[in-house]
Amino acid sequence: MKHLPKHLRPRWRYLAVELESWPDADVSRREFQRSVWFAAQNLYGDAGSADADLRVLQFDLGSGDGEALVRARRGEVERARAAIACVDEVHGDPVRVAVRGVSGTVRAAEEKYLGNPTEIADEQRVVFEDESRRAVVRGERVDVDCEDGFAGATRFDAT
Repeated sequence: MKHLPKHLRPRWRYLAVELESWPDADVSRREFQRSVWFAAQNLYGDAGSADADLRVLQFDLGSGDGEALVRARRGEVERARAAIACVDEVHGDPVRVAVRGVSGTVRAAEEKYLGNPTEIADEQRVVFEDESRRAVVRGERVDVDCEDGFAGATRFDAT
């Protein structure tokens, strides 16, 4: 089968996405891809989500912080941004997503927006609600391990 000439090939844009979740979240690339597809389908329907053709090319989420690279068709960047913004949980784990930037090549997206050192997660013991508890500290954010899951706090809330 012959390749299409360059002017007939589909053109892509690459969205660098920042991810944040609880430290114990176990999210895979496949589950994130499924959530992106469902968000696009729920927002635009079958035909609209097929036009955007969202594909997760890279994914990394560990100890609550991560990033992903999502491919979208050139004219569908705004729709892709909206669909990605609709993702609020992946496989039952709450997730915060934010688009850091958009680029025309994978390499440019990686160099400009991905691979920036994230805040180092440090596990500490803190006093929260008059009890000593385990917590994951990332910068000013403190995720305190409670009986029924994590609670988000700041350094002022936990000592």
